Amino acid sequence: MSSENRESKNLRMPSDDELFAVVTEHNGGNHVRVQCEDGENRMGRIPGRMKYRTWISEGDVVLVEPWDWQDEKANIEWRYEEADANQLRREGHIN
Repeated sequence: MSSENRESKNLRMPSDDELFAVVTEHNGGNHVRVQCEDGENRMGRIPGRMKYRTWISEGDVVLVEPWDWQDEKANIEWRYEEADANQLRREGHIN
């Protein structure tokens, strides 16, 4: 890896109601199963603004916002590139 790729950059961090999660299963359409950092397994919904612009696959690190009224569901808010996910792991934010 070149030295430019190893440099840290400012990444989007979770706000108060967001969590890091890893996509464990793609359920078709705009639904994925995610394992959240709080230990919960939730059904994630990919919003229309991301559906065709951002390809989400199994193993991707994402930011989710759990629903207030149904804790077992969440909206996908952001997907990290592989290099960004590795940076988050190096910095100790995720496992």
